[in-house]
Amino acid sequence: MTVEIEGVPLHLAHPDELTIQWVGQEELMRQLLAAWMVVHELDVPMNPRLLGKPGVGKTTLAYAAGKRMGRDVYILQATLDTRPDDLLVTPVLQGEGSLRYVASPLVTAMIRGGIAILDEGNRMSEKSWASLAPLLDNRRYVESIVAGIKIKAHPQFRLVATMNDDASTFELPEYIHSRLQPQILIDFPERDEEYHILRENLPFAEDRILHYVTDFLQLAHAADERYTVRDGINVARFAIKLKSLATEKSHETEALETAITEVLGEEALRYARRNRPAAS
Repeated sequence: MTVEIEGVPLHLAHPDELTIQWVGQEELMRQLLAAWMVVHELDVPMNPRLLGKPGVGKTTLAYAAGKRMGRDVYILQATLDTRPDDLLVTPVLQGEGSLRYVASPLVTAMIRGGIAILDEGNRMSEKSWASLAPLLDNRRYVESIVAGIKIKAHPQFRLVATMNDDASTFELPEYIHSRLQPQILIDFPERDEEYHILRENLPFAEDRILHYVTDFLQLAHAADERYTVRDGINVARFAIKLKSLATEKSHETEALETAITEVLGEEALRYARRNRPAAS
């Protein structure tokens, strides 16, 4: 799809289509949707940031919230070398030396009134964040230097940034920090919620395997380990595959412990050995 802005044709990105759902922790969903609300004609939506350890479901929450609003969702993955052009408009050389201008997923969401997820936003440098400053306040526009155009956000456009709570990130500039509010903290889910997340992602798994992995994760959380439900999904999935090649029921525990070791390392077994499934 192509649109024209100030005489410049822009080629738009496609929305992301994912088969994921948000399970449990409805209070977090309520907070995110509230931040995006507009309650008066003089009001503007907020630009929340979701903060938490890798794998706790920040992107899943953002995507599910966008879909709950019935909107297209566009995900832009931030990295250490993300440039302003990557965030806005990229010139691409085509036949006969001419250029075409390609809008990023974020700019496409701005134009079409979609939801933009800036994933792992605190991996970006200040220079990249500076290009978004006017979008994140009452001005709600960006300026593409390479295309020479100003792009205004559709009234229905919403943005959320996800940020990992780890050491491999930049500190946000203060003027950006104040524009990305509120901060919504996502922590590890409770046991029942964690079990249902595993069940949602692995509907083909045997129940005792899911309970085993849930208990393993809960023990790890209590010890302040950084293992997340994403790790649990990988452990359970690998264990199921290993077990499918075995012939005895006793191999289930062996498969689970092997999966934990290969996914998370041998030190993770300290949270599994106290939690062997009962023989059946």
